[in-house]
Amino acid sequence: MAIISVGTVAFDAIETPFGKRDKVVGGAATYISLSASFFHQPIGLVSVIGDDFDQEMLGKMKQRNINLDGLQIKEGEKSFFWSGKYHYDMNTRDTLDTQLNVLEHFQPVVPEDFLNCDYVMLGNLAPAVQQSVIKQMKSKPKLVVMDTMNFWMDIALDQLKETIAMVDVLSINDEEARQLSGEYSLVTAAKKILAMGLKYLIIKKGEHGALLFDKDQVFFAPALPLEVVMDPTGAGDTFAGGFIGYIASKDDISFDTLKNAIIAGSAMASFTCEKFGPERLLSLTSAEIKERIAEFESLINFDFDINALI
Repeated sequence: MAIISVGTVAFDAIETPFGKRDKVVGGAATYISLSASFFHQPIGLVSVIGDDFDQEMLGKMKQRNINLDGLQIKEGEKSFFWSGKYHYDMNTRDTLDTQLNVLEHFQPVVPEDFLNCDYVMLGNLAPAVQQSVIKQMKSKPKLVVMDTMNFWMDIALDQLKETIAMVDVLSINDEEARQLSGEYSLVTAAKKILAMGLKYLIIKKGEHGALLFDKDQVFFAPALPLEVVMDPTGAGDTFAGGFIGYIASKDDISFDTLKNAIIAGSAMASFTCEKFGPERLLSLTSAEIKERIAEFESLINFDFDINALI
């Protein structure tokens, strides 16, 4: 197994200015696995659900060559549930309801076939849970990527920093980068966060793109301007899936490969926003992905005549 995805598999209720869904499949591991599967297969999924989960969706995931041996199914219990409402700018949202259910006592068990994987994508979970996955690995993966959020910075900062020191790449948004570092400038913030033990740092800026840092270099990837944004839920996790999937497909962890992986992730995230839940990912084709990535290339490629300077 080259890639494992660890995170939630859940139900969401979502309201945006452009529509509403009372119950759709969601969860970080769902989006990560589906997105990564367009670049590399198989994907090993580690998560937990109740016996109320959508069996049809599990079948669709298997069709994408997502191995569910690491998916615990708790009989007589309910799956994790989240409900949220987005503001008109689609960058801010209010959480209306969170029901941990099976997630409350989730202890991930990594199957034997997953224990020598090369690439690990840790979705947003408690730092202690993320650590437990890393500690189960039999051999050191080539790259471990983790997502987190300001909630863990508020209640488990020391444990979060311990976890960051155990991984290679951290993916957070600009607000979280400022909170974690105590710095307003994202460049200064990146230096402080990289010093926590990381090889690379990704700072996501929503509709304004994403930044990739290592100790010597910076790369900026724009976000693709979309005509239709129905639901941004899961876009960050879809980004993570495209990112880790592309890296695994190249089996290389150089800065240049990660630059392209940022573009791959951004392209995949743009699709997720077009419909509610993972619906768009389930109907996506490789041809559409190639076309979308070509659109990104046209955004960032240009010729400048320096001789025009006076």
